Amino acid sequence: MRFALNTLLRLAPVLLACSLALAQSGAVAPAGQSGAAVAQPAKAAVAQQPASQPSPLPRNSAAAPQGTATPAPASRQSASEQAGAAAEFRAEAKEVIVPVTVTDDKDRFVSNLDQKDFKIFEDGKEQKIEFFTREHDQPAVIGFLLDLSNGTRLHWKTFQENALELVWALISEERQSKYSGFLVTYSTDAELAVNTTNDPEKIVDKIRKVKPGGGSSLFDAIYLACTRHALVKGEPIEPRRILVIIGDGNDNSSKHSLGEVVEIAQRNLVTVYGLSTVAFGFTSEGSENLTRLAEETGGRVEYPLENVYSDVLGYLSNPSDEGNYAITVGTGGYASELATAMFHSIAEVAGEVTTQYILRYIPSSDAGAKQYRSIKVEVALPSVKVRARKGYYPNAP
Repeated sequence: MRFALNTLLRLAPVLLACSLALAQSGAVAPAGQSGAAVAQPAKAAVAQQPASQPSPLPRNSAAAPQGTATPAPASRQSASEQAGAAAEFRAEAKEVIVPVTVTDDKDRFVSNLDQKDFKIFEDGKEQKIEFFTREHDQPAVIGFLLDLSNGTRLHWKTFQENALELVWALISEERQSKYSGFLVTYSTDAELAVNTTNDPEKIVDKIRKVKPGGGSSLFDAIYLACTRHALVKGEPIEPRRILVIIGDGNDNSSKHSLGEVVEIAQRNLVTVYGLSTVAFGFTSEGSENLTRLAEETGGRVEYPLENVYSDVLGYLSNPSDEGNYAITVGTGGYASELATAMFHSIAEVAGEVTTQYILRYIPSSDAGAKQYRSIKVEVALPSVKVRARKGYYPNAP
């Protein structure tokens, strides 16, 4: 008995030390709690980790466990929300581009005006001009609409050659970085013959191969040109959109009406120009179509064959079997007069496209339920003619 008591007394310090060490390591519950109560949370934490996933990374690791979504930091979330709000604002505040041509009483371009010389009104209310430039060769996407109907047969070769000249003039080598174009041909049906490109040879090659024949679907061609060509980044603000119609303006095959294509052109901020193929001494109901398209969108129409004889004295005093012409059709004199008239018309169209003033503004009031909005541009100079689009639709289709 005495031996057992002595042994217990010798072992007591060792047992006490082991007990204290275990208590400090957490393996033993503090006083008043059972060991099972302490071990349960550890078991639960292990149970929440799926068997297929690896063990959690250390607390100081920057990566999240595999299969776990990393929540975006508060700063990133707020930036994304701000970007969304900004995008919504930009979508509502649409900028309107208004190309403007100013000519004097002799139809010469006036190209030295400044922003202070212009005022722009929307529905009668003056707007603040946010952007203004008078630099030449402002970027543009030009759609060439070529009439292949029977009505162009008489002067087809002439207009074919001059269509080529117009393409080369507007999409020249020095302008390829700013100008691009596409070709729509139309007779009984309209076709996108060459999609958007800054290589004029693709358009030229196609024009050389086509032949006239059939009806005329001008309105369908305009609708196709406004809605189907490959877009260039920045349209219709920079680059702006232009259509050049080479034809007589007649239409007898379209599914769309004149009113519909005027609206689609205005909705897409397109400016329409016309190079009429109506020959001298002839009239065409299509001339009114070309005039309306041009006036409503801020363009113009050229009639190169209309005044071929206007400067030739006595053209009615030289009767002949071929007609009362001082310059006989098919002769060198006739060809020279025709070439001069065509050159002048091409120069007028190309000159206007490349020398326009460009005004841009953000409407001072929202569109609301209103559809069409009128535009008026005024210049603080007497005896000048201002040509600009008459209006637009706030929401493109």
